[in-house]
Amino acid sequence: MSFLRRRSATPAGPDFDVLAMDPGDWPGNLGAGLLPAPDGSCQGVFLRYDLFGGRGPAMVIGNLPEGSPAREVAEDEVPFEVAQLLVALENEEEVTVVGTEDVPVMQGDNLLIVRRLKLSESRIACVQFDRSDNVLVTIAAWDRPITDDLYALLKPLPAELFQTA
Repeated sequence: MSFLRRRSATPAGPDFDVLAMDPGDWPGNLGAGLLPAPDGSCQGVFLRYDLFGGRGPAMVIGNLPEGSPAREVAEDEVPFEVAQLLVALENEEEVTVVGTEDVPVMQGDNLLIVRRLKLSESRIACVQFDRSDNVLVTIAAWDRPITDDLYALLKPLPAELFQTA
C-alpha cells in the first residue's frame, strides 16, 4: 500500500504506521496494546474494539512488523490476535486453524490478497493481509462476519495515539 511508510522516530510508540479503524469513527471502547522487545523497539500493536457495551470485545486488529515473534505460529495454531480475543472473552476453549482461503479485495486503489482463516470455533472470523511495508495485519472478530466493507474503514492511525505522556 503506497500510503503506508515506516516512521522515522517515535520513541514511545511503533516505528511503523498502524492500520486500523479510527476510534473516533467507530462506536464503543478502544484499547491498544504494544508488544515491546527487550531493546525497547515495538514488535507489534494490537487494538481491541469493545462494541458490546462493556460485555467483551467484538474485534481485535493487529499490526505485526517483519521479525515480530508474535508472527511465528505453527501451521494449525491461531494468530496472536485470535488468542488475545479468546483471552479477553475468557474463553479457554482450544481453537485451531482448520483451513485458509486467499481472496482478492480492493482497498481504495490497492489490491489486497486477503487470507481468510477458517477456525475450529465458528463464531470467530479471522483475516490477514501483508502490507507493502511487510507489516502483517490480522483482524479477528467475535460473532460477526468480516465483510469487504470493513477494509474501506481501515486507515493509518495518528502516531500521537501511541505516545506516552
